[in-house]
Amino acid sequence: MRTKNRLSIQSLIGVAACLLGGTSAAQEVAEIPFFHAPPGTAALGGGIRFGQSPYLATDNEDQRLLDLVPLYLYEGKWLFAHGTAGGIHLFNNDKFQVDLYTRYRFQKLDPDSHVFYEGLEERKQSLDAGIQVGLTRSWGELKLNWVTDTLDRHNGEEVRASYRYRFESGPWSFSPYVSWTWQDENLTDYYFGVSEAEARADRPVYSAGESQWLGFGMNTAWQLTNRIVLFGNIGFAGTDTEVVNSPLVEEAGFSQVFVGGTYNFGNALKPEYIIDDERHGEWSWRVNYGYQADGNIVSEIDQGDFSKSSLVETNIAGITLSKLLTDGPRVDFLGRVAAFRHLESDEGNGKFWSYAAYIMVMGKGYSPWSKEEWFRWGFGFGMSYAETVPIAEQRKQTGTGASGNTSHFINYLEMTLDFPLRRISKSKWLQQCYAGLTIVHRSGIFGTSDILGDVAGGADWLTAHLECTR
Repeated sequence: MRTKNRLSIQSLIGVAACLLGGTSAAQEVAEIPFFHAPPGTAALGGGIRFGQSPYLATDNEDQRLLDLVPLYLYEGKWLFAHGTAGGIHLFNNDKFQVDLYTRYRFQKLDPDSHVFYEGLEERKQSLDAGIQVGLTRSWGELKLNWVTDTLDRHNGEEVRASYRYRFESGPWSFSPYVSWTWQDENLTDYYFGVSEAEARADRPVYSAGESQWLGFGMNTAWQLTNRIVLFGNIGFAGTDTEVVNSPLVEEAGFSQVFVGGTYNFGNALKPEYIIDDERHGEWSWRVNYGYQADGNIVSEIDQGDFSKSSLVETNIAGITLSKLLTDGPRVDFLGRVAAFRHLESDEGNGKFWSYAAYIMVMGKGYSPWSKEEWFRWGFGFGMSYAETVPIAEQRKQTGTGASGNTSHFINYLEMTLDFPLRRISKSKWLQQCYAGLTIVHRSGIFGTSDILGDVAGGADWLTAHLECTR
């Protein structure tokens, strides 16, 4: 007779290599070295997670997963985004934190991954949300959080407690941790149970019930420069026999690795890298309007192909607010948030909003004779969320060679070229205004990222804009 919720020694012996776990170990390993960022700091980065799944596979090679994780980072007085987690600070100081908290759950099971899983319902990744409490003292950091499903997938709950001690020496940081996680029956059975409809002779009905997980590992960081941080994290996890004995499970224990880097662009609330004193606190607004483009932002539109889409006929209107993070004689870094109204009623997709938060690199071109500013160019990178998946993305994913996946949350790119209106008008209100073109682009980074829904395609809009600096 098995004893429910008892941690088995076997579950810890199976952990041996730098591999990927899809459960409680993933949360601590996903911590990004952004812990000393003052409020207002914005950064971007990327990481690769890899390792081994607990599920069946034909051999070890097939079990090794590789996933690109784009990192969108912001630490605000109230809002925060830490790569795969984010939320709202309800209370936050150096010693105690209470947050409304959301995080991405990477765990999944694709029935196409092994012949044994044919006939199973897909176990999908999800977005969990709840509350987190943190306590920081000289003896270490304690965190306790409770989360539940927000996407109506596993419909379960999870409680996790962790302890971490951070060693810092010059540019280096080392933080070993240990964690304990409890998952309720809904969550455990969603990923490891077998329903009556899924059962067959070699895959009997199975209910794992609630489960407990024990994890430990080490996160490291190297402050390469004032702006660049590299990190490498490793974690191990094991669970009780009720999960290990599931007919869906092959590995008793597993682990994960997450490596990558981040780049700090500056602080929107208290700019530290503004050379021109007159530009402290500078912000701008932009309005733009345009149509669905046929080509891609790279290799087609940027080379002058401004043709309208042959798949759909839709328009987009937007408003953008920007804050100067860092200035320079040739390049500025801006933090931007944008709201776009998609006008797709004629295509049967209605009218809806999408929202983007991103970092903009804005370069300047000057006259070689007068040193006057002639034009600006810009490239933006960040994240986008659409209330409804744009119709162009839906139709492109049904095309030949497409992945078929669509996602509300996806990567955002922007390219812009504009010209100062003060060169053609002496109107006072136009002296700090620019007019030009903006390319708006949503994509899934070639289907390489779980957090972006493994989307392989995207959509582009070509817009005209007016932007004024204040």
